[in-house]
Amino acid sequence: MVEIQAKTRKWGSSIGVVIPKEVVEEAGIRPNEKIVIEIKKRVKVKDVFGMFPEWKRSTQEIKDEIRAGWESASDILAEEKSKK
Repeated sequence: MVEIQAKTRKWGSSIGVVIPKEVVEEAGIRPNEKIVIEIKKRVKVKDVFGMFPEWKRSTQEIKDEIRAGWESASDILAEEKSKK
């Protein structure tokens, strides 16, 4: 199975996708041959924002939590060094 990213193009009243020559050769596709195409629409990051309303923490809260974890880890390392 070969996976590629392709841009759709208007083709009369339809939408078409051009399969690059290298892929055609690698997959052994010939004209008028039936093939199966799996379509996955690419998700844009801006479409994801707001999808999870239950996640109401601000970026600052998340950063503070991460920073606290780093401080805890550095405290543990410092304590271990002082015991030696």
